[in-house]
Amino acid sequence: MTPRDSTPQPSELGTLERGTKQRGQLRVRLLDIAWTALFTVLALWAVWSAYGTVSGTGDWVYSAVAWVLLAIALTLRLTAVRRRTRL
Repeated sequence: MTPRDSTPQPSELGTLERGTKQRGQLRVRLLDIAWTALFTVLALWAVWSAYGTVSGTGDWVYSAVAWVLLAIALTLRLTAVRRRTRL
């Protein structure tokens, strides 16, 4: 076996190999996208249900649940951001 044969071959992932900084950043970026999507859907649901309640076509319980879930999601998101900045 020559020294040339013992060197590791680069994989197809390149900078996204396990343990690289870019892979860690990718995970954080995907989590940011997921939180943004969840928050957007909950915000749309809350506004739509509040409009339905005001116009008389919706039930106030759906509106209350939507606003509570939106508040919980926002609280969890802010907590996650604070923890990330502390590390």
